[in-house]
Amino acid sequence: MFKRHKSLASERKRELFSRGATRSILKNDLRNFHCLSHFVLSAGPLKSIPVVKHSKTTHFEIEVLDAQTRKQICIVDKVIQTSTIHDVKQKFHKACPKWYPSRVGLQLERGGPFLKDYITIQSIATSSIVTLYFTDLGQQVSWTTVFLAEYTGPLLIYLLFYLRIPYIYDMKESSRRLRHPVVHVACFCHCIHYIRYLLETLFVHKVSAGHTPLKNLIKGCAFYWGFTSWIAYYINHPQYTPPSFGNRQVTISAINFLICEAGNHFINVILSHPNHTGVNACFPSPNYNPFTWMFFLVSCPNYTYEIGSWISFTVMTQTLPADHLSLEALTYLFHIRRLIPLIYLYWSLYFSVLFYNSEE
Repeated sequence: MFKRHKSLASERKRELFSRGATRSILKNDLRNFHCLSHFVLSAGPLKSIPVVKHSKTTHFEIEVLDAQTRKQICIVDKVIQTSTIHDVKQKFHKACPKWYPSRVGLQLERGGPFLKDYITIQSIATSSIVTLYFTDLGQQVSWTTVFLAEYTGPLLIYLLFYLRIPYIYDMKESSRRLRHPVVHVACFCHCIHYIRYLLETLFVHKVSAGHTPLKNLIKGCAFYWGFTSWIAYYINHPQYTPPSFGNRQVTISAINFLICEAGNHFINVILSHPNHTGVNACFPSPNYNPFTWMFFLVSCPNYTYEIGSWISFTVMTQTLPADHLSLEALTYLFHIRRLIPLIYLYWSLYFSVLFYNSEE
């Protein structure tokens, strides 16, 4: 009897234990299902896997012919659609090292315009084979080199005349005659002018990365260096005659010269940092700087200030070469070459009568 009760008790315990285990398993399963559903809901909707599309790249073959003889020079292959004319010039230079990129001129047809470096091959190609005509542009120099050479020369040349080296003037006459104060003021103003040019070329102006033929460098240097030598020779000559109205004329002209130089600098700074609205650049407008108020009167005040500087220098030194340079600057800046003979004659006669009568 005792054994029977004991077995019944043990069977009951086993049944209760199995029921508790089953309940705990169900609770764990429900808990896991709840966590899984919460994770899936928090992850958001399922995103479709993007299909990778393999785009076929089109390659072009560039045939480069001589523009004069129409003979084939080389073939540039494996040129992609987005390649530019500059990239073609680089590959052409690798095939023909004697022609560097800045010396290469490429045309779509003989006698046509040269293609710009930024033009893409895709925009000019009509088939997979593109024919371009090559022209040797000659020896090239960068624009920065041109400007630095043009402005450094006048600065040094004027100082050589100012020092009155013996190879230019008679030493006896130079030591016997004292210099008028206007000679020192003119040297200071001339140096300020070209030092400003040099600093603006290096730090203000955004000079193009392009190149220009060497002959343009020679012509620019001949213009600037030649006029500087002509002006400096007369102003620093021992027999130089001071202005007719003395220190008053020198002082007023020098002040006006410095004002024009300052105005020219501020205008150049504004022009080098235009205001951008979207993809378009707005033309500069006057601001709190009084030198920018010239925009109310003219569209390019830097040219106005430039002419004002040279006219002030001409009145201050009262020399004929200086007025010729002012005239050249005026005709060059405004491109009125058809009126050069008439204006040149009038200007020369006017200043010759006004200035050199006082010297006699």
